[in-house]
Amino acid sequence: MRLGALFSGGKDSCLAIYRAQASHEVVCLINLIPRSVESQLFHFPNAWITKFQAEAMELPIIQLETSDEEEMGLVDLSRALRLAARDFGIEGVVTGVVRSVYQVSRIRRICEEIGLHCLNPLWLKRAEDILNEVLEEGFVAMITGVFAYPLNERLLGKIITVDLAEELLDLSKKYGFDAAGEGGEIETTVLDGPIFKRRIEVTDYEVSYREYSGILRIKGLRLIPK
Repeated sequence: MRLGALFSGGKDSCLAIYRAQASHEVVCLINLIPRSVESQLFHFPNAWITKFQAEAMELPIIQLETSDEEEMGLVDLSRALRLAARDFGIEGVVTGVVRSVYQVSRIRRICEEIGLHCLNPLWLKRAEDILNEVLEEGFVAMITGVFAYPLNERLLGKIITVDLAEELLDLSKKYGFDAAGEGGEIETTVLDGPIFKRRIEVTDYEVSYREYSGILRIKGLRLIPK
């Protein structure tokens, strides 16, 4: 089946694409950029670099700005999926949603209205399993956002490794957040992995952090042959 991937640039959407490619053909990426961090449907930090991730994957991308208001955001999602169906002949959509009933119910509703299948290969996976699979499959995921106590500025810019994954899992058990960031506690940007034909090197960035909430904004990058 020809699929379009709802793509945030983070580890979950990349892992979902990787899983989907085992039995389907992912033919395009679909990225909606919200106007503020308040969007519950679409991810915000460093959304601009998804076009370079698409280039590194050698996949076309449909990229639209979307409203912060829920109903208008759904209209924009519908428009993006219809464009993907028209331009790339997609028959379904793959998402990296793990546990958000809010997200998956709305995406499924739009897909049903258009006549598209909706695949959620990570649905209800444990945080530990997601982090382990990201590492085992060779994805290079940089932490670019932290939004929960006790996650601090030290984590911003770190690549998720076995040791860091274990640290996040230990902290999550103690403080009750999701170690894989499904609740928005952690945002990642993927720089390399098995779905990438070229890797991304970050050449410039800036960090904004205050009271256990921070973002690493990527300001410069380059694509490197593998």
